[in-house]
Parts: sequence; C-alpha cells; structure tokens
Amino acid sequence: MEFSSIHHRPNDNYGYPINTETLHIRLRTKKQDISSVGLIFGDPYISNSGQWQYEELPMSLSGSDTRYDYWHIYVKPPYRRIRYGFKVSAEEECSIYTEKGFFKEPPRDPGCYFAIPYLHQNEVFGAPEWVKDTIWYQIFPERFANGNPANDPEGVKPWGSEDPAVDNFFGGDFEGILEHLDYLENLGINGIYFTPIFHAYSNHKYDTIDYRSIDPQFGTKETLKTLIAECHRRNIRVMLDAVFNHSGYYFPPFQDLLEKGEKSKYKDWFHPHSFPLKGGERPNYETFGFFESMPKLNTANPEVKEYLLEVSAYWIKEFDIDAWRLDVANEVDQPFWREFRTTVKNIKPDLYILGEIWHDSMPWLRGDQFDAVMNYPFTNQVFRLVASQTINAREFTEEMTAIYHSYPTNVFDVTFNLLGSHDTPRIFTDCGEDLARAKLIHAILLTFNGSPCIYYGDEIGLTGGMDPGCRKCMVWEEEKQNTELLNEIKALIHLRKEERLLANDGEFKFLDTAGNENIVAYQKYNEKRSVVILINPTDVKQSFTLPFDLKGRTLTDLRTKETTQAGKFELGGYQYKILAINH
Repeated sequence: MEFSSIHHRPNDNYGYPINTETLHIRLRTKKQDISSVGLIFGDPYISNSGQWQYEELPMSLSGSDTRYDYWHIYVKPPYRRIRYGFKVSAEEECSIYTEKGFFKEPPRDPGCYFAIPYLHQNEVFGAPEWVKDTIWYQIFPERFANGNPANDPEGVKPWGSEDPAVDNFFGGDFEGILEHLDYLENLGINGIYFTPIFHAYSNHKYDTIDYRSIDPQFGTKETLKTLIAECHRRNIRVMLDAVFNHSGYYFPPFQDLLEKGEKSKYKDWFHPHSFPLKGGERPNYETFGFFESMPKLNTANPEVKEYLLEVSAYWIKEFDIDAWRLDVANEVDQPFWREFRTTVKNIKPDLYILGEIWHDSMPWLRGDQFDAVMNYPFTNQVFRLVASQTINAREFTEEMTAIYHSYPTNVFDVTFNLLGSHDTPRIFTDCGEDLARAKLIHAILLTFNGSPCIYYGDEIGLTGGMDPGCRKCMVWEEEKQNTELLNEIKALIHLRKEERLLANDGEFKFLDTAGNENIVAYQKYNEKRSVVILINPTDVKQSFTLPFDLKGRTLTDLRTKETTQAGKFELGGYQYKILAINH
C-alpha cells in the first residue's frame, strides 16, 4: 500500500457541500494500489460510554488517470456536521486514514478525524441553474454582420473582401446581429457571449477608451437595449466582456498620466515604473503582456475599484445583461473580484460570472468570486485527441479524468466549454478541414458536462489560423456554408435539449475501455436512466462492448432512434454513438 499517494483535504474538490444537506467526499489513491475504500463517519458530539460513535459506508471508484484512482461518496450528516476518515484496503492489508495519519484500528477520539464543522447554506457553491441548460454562441461583433453601413468606421472594407488583419474593419454592428437572431434561434442557441462592445480604438475592442459608452461602429445604447430585449424575448441570455485588467491607450486617465506624469491625479490608477512614460518593446509601465496600448489598471486603488464596480453595475441595471465574462481574470487581484461578485449579485442574484483563466482555477472557484471559468484544459485535450491527434483515447480519458476531479462536480457542471475562440485557430482548420473530425469534435463538446460554446462560424466550417486569422467575416451565403456540418451541430444541440442527462443532470464518469484503448466512452446517469457516449477518434473501424449487464434492457440510439438489446457496437472511423439505457 502506497501511503504517500493517499490524499484528502476537507475542502475544494475533495470535500464540499453540494447542497445544505449533502456532502461529496473524494479520496485519491495510487492507481491500481487499493482494492476498496470505506468512509468512516459520525457526528463529532455523539458518543457512548466515552466512545465516539461512527458508521461505515463503501465508497465507489469514480475514475482513474495516469497515476491515481479517485474514490467518492455522497453522505448526509443528520446534524449538518461530520468527522470522518477512510478505511483503505489492499489484498490482506488494511489501514485507517485520518487527519492525524494512519492507524491500524479506527481511533475512538473524533479529534483524530477530518472535519467539516457545519454545512452552511451560504457556503454551498451557487452558480445560476440556467447555465446548465445554456448553449452559448460567441460573437465577435465587428465580424458577424453589417446591418447599418451608416455607422461604419472610416476606411471600412467591403464585407469579407480580404483576410482579417490587426487593423482592418468590416463594419459589423448590433443591427447586423438583430437581423440574424432567427438564424441563432434556429440553430438552438440560448446564450450569446459578445466580445467587448465598449468604445475602443482597435477592431477587437480590448483596449477600452470609455467603459460607459458603446463603440460608435456598433450602434447606440438604444440599439443595444433593443437587441438585448429581443434576445430575452427569444429566451436567449446575453453576456458582455469586461476588460478590467487593463484599459486602452486612449483611456482619458491614461492620457492624463502621459501628459502630466507624476503630477497626474491618475498616477496611482496605473503601475508606472518611471517618468516620462515610454512605450516600445518593454514599456516602463505595466501592461497586458508588453502591449503599450494596454496599460494595466491598479485594481487595488480605491478610486479604480469604485469606478470599475460602478461600471459593472451600470450595464446590469440599465441593460439587463445576464452575465459578465472577465478578461485576463487571473491577473486582477482576488479581493477586487470578491467585491465585484458582491456588487453584481446584489443587483441580479442569478447573474453568471465567467473568468478567463487558462490554467488550474480552483482558487477563484470557492463561491466567493466566479461561477465558472473558460475550460481551456478541456479545449486542449479535445484538440489533442481529434484535431492534432497527438494522444489516443486512453490518454484522453486519463487526462480528462484528472481535470474532472480537480474541481467539485457542481463547479464542473457550469464550466464554460469551448473548442475555439477569438484567441485560437479555427477548429475546422485545426481538423485539417476534415468534415468527419469536425463533426466528432462538436459531438464531444455537446455531450460533455459543462456549458458548451460555439464560436461564430465554426458551425458552418469557417477557417482561419491564429488571430487575426480566426476573426474572418461570417459567411451568410448558404452555398458557401458547410451545411452538412451545420445540420449535424443543430441535431446535437436539439438532442442535448431533449435529453436531460446530456445537459448536466445526473452523474458523470468515464467507462473502463481496457478492451479497446482506441475508444472513449463516458456515461451520464441517474437512478432511472443512463446515456452512454462512444467516441472513435481514429480513422479505422473500432468495436466496443458495454461493461453492463444488459439482460432484459433495451438500448436506444438517440440519433437514429434504433433499438437493440446487444451490448457490442461497431463504430466507423471518426464516428460516435449516443445510447440511452433505462435501468
């Protein structure tokens, strides 16, 4: 028994409440080292003749990655408090694992055990429920549709007349989006994420000039109100992009600092190293990256904080937005985000707060800052499996198991899953413009746990490399669209809405595919029903037998509606199956 690999902490992703009555408890052990685990638990204040009273329940294996096995159990402490430990067994060996270490027999002193002192309602992670049912569509407003040429910026290019560049404009605007809401509704979208819409110098608008003004090329505030109202009429939520880590070069306080130097009243709004301010390859003031056009804001400064919090409240109160996406969220101090959460949730309790973080994000997901982050670890592993084909199905399963267990399940259910964005190459390009692989990668996106997002144009096979190449004008001529891919994605979205288990109801786990390491198989289930997704990420036929006793049960292929009682399936190259089983 490898004691050094056995790990638990009573917080974050290892021990947490999923509601005011139920705890989810996990244990990590060395892969294939432990044969069984039991949870020893009891109320810290219940004893008999001086002996602490406890009970024991078996834990289930919830997954395995390259190094570890993960065990879990749901338990309801009758008095909302608990002391607990683990009975770990391997062949003839057995040990009791507690906060104080390992014992041969369960200690009778409750002080030896892990503790969750009380299940407080306000400590239960509480992301908005509506997010679990949302299929997002990311729109880069400058490139979606030009509905009003009268507000085009100077030097605008004819729509789609040339490749996107860092400095060209095509005139996309709110009226263009309004004209195509029928298209989005028909696709099945019920959430739109807009990249920044505020007054800015660039075409991408991440260099804000005025946080309280709409960029003139997009339209007016009245047009935005009309757009949001029309989205809400169609049950489409709206998420705006907040760029609070840095401003733009032409943000008036920064211009004041450039002009007045140390005498500027805005000196402490930024992070100058010396005066006068100088840009270039290594500016003498802090920036996003080393971009002189994006000076970093000092969000610990009370005036900056007050200004940005007022901005965050303004767009909720005046325009009734449903969500904020927070740009470069990990580079802003966490005390600011705690105040931000309090501010926006006091106005709209079910507002969704989404942080842009590309790495492990647990410190921001403890219920006091964000509701979710952009799930780039998911993006990376799906890309490696299907697009670059640099990992096989077994490696994908192990990597995703590690990612899944690195967050609480109720956090993972609302994480923002994406294949591409304005910051990444187009997924159709990454797939070598292979239609079968493009279909498959969207099948994973739309059957996995989380809140999926489609980057505008990905559904019709838009191509492009890294930005600015991934920011092409949307193609509206049907004869130029990949309608086969579009129809596949429509069908998958419809199926996700129709089958509740595909939209984060129930439990999730990967299935053991030891018999075929070229198949990815995962199950979404509750007490009454299971849905199994089989993925063949190779170009050759694969077979797989479900590891279930199917006697007396019928399986339904949710795409074809065909039924069978057989548990063995053949999948052609880059094919997938979505199977429902009633228990």
